[in-house]
Amino acid sequence: MVGFHGWKKLSVLAIFLLPNLIGFSIFILFPILGSFVISFTEWDLLSPPQFIGIDNYIQIIRDPGFYNALGNTLFFIIGYLPTVIIISLTIAILLNKSIKGRLFFRAAYFVPVVSSWVAVSLIWKWLFNPAYGIVNYVLSLVGITGPAWLHDPHYAMIAIIITSVWKDIGFLMVMFLAGLQNIPDTFYEAASIDGASSFRKLWNITIPLLAPTTFFVLIISLINSFQVFDQVMIMTGGGPAGTTTVLVQQIYNHAFRYYEMGYASAMSWFLFLIIFVITAFQLRMQKRWVDYGN
Repeated sequence: MVGFHGWKKLSVLAIFLLPNLIGFSIFILFPILGSFVISFTEWDLLSPPQFIGIDNYIQIIRDPGFYNALGNTLFFIIGYLPTVIIISLTIAILLNKSIKGRLFFRAAYFVPVVSSWVAVSLIWKWLFNPAYGIVNYVLSLVGITGPAWLHDPHYAMIAIIITSVWKDIGFLMVMFLAGLQNIPDTFYEAASIDGASSFRKLWNITIPLLAPTTFFVLIISLINSFQVFDQVMIMTGGGPAGTTTVLVQQIYNHAFRYYEMGYASAMSWFLFLIIFVITAFQLRMQKRWVDYGN
């Protein structure tokens, strides 16, 4: 667009962006705005929506099911987030070294990422089978009687966390690898000359310089954690006794089982508000521990 200026340049840009903007408006922007409007109504998909103001939002605050789902979601996040970050960072550090078969292991760890959640959930549902699953069989080899994982209120969410960590390790590993490869070797060479141990290099060089990558990983992992649904729906359906019912599944139940579209929309916006507040807080706090080297 050399030689284009002013409105002529803007019109050319608009022509190229128009197809994407049309698709964005139809499939993303309008549905988002529509859900916000619906959240102030009572609608069962059969009769016309009836405006009820903020009653849906008041009902959420008084709904024990919402707090149960929120508690289960937070339990999942507490178990999933530190585990997946620590394991993926450890693997990334190991695969960043010059070891034999490095490319093979990188690809192998990434395979679960591109696999369907449906397939992964069904496989792990079989692995956790109390009678025929491999997990309990391996535990029996060392004299441990495995629990009825997906049928036990104490272990069902733990099984979902294990499954989620296994699938997502490769995705975070790739991002950590990218961050590690941006750290200049001169820092490690200088530390070696000073006689620093491997642990000191990790603690004083790798982790501080990897802070921007770690922050990005933390943000996207936390947002994805609040939206956990597929594996829960397939592996436990929210059971046993509601111990694995999470927020997104609660939204799904009210929308497509109870046909309370207004209440489900309000709950969706409530979830958005929770994610927005936590993300905004993290973005504000990042200045205290993230150094971008500016």
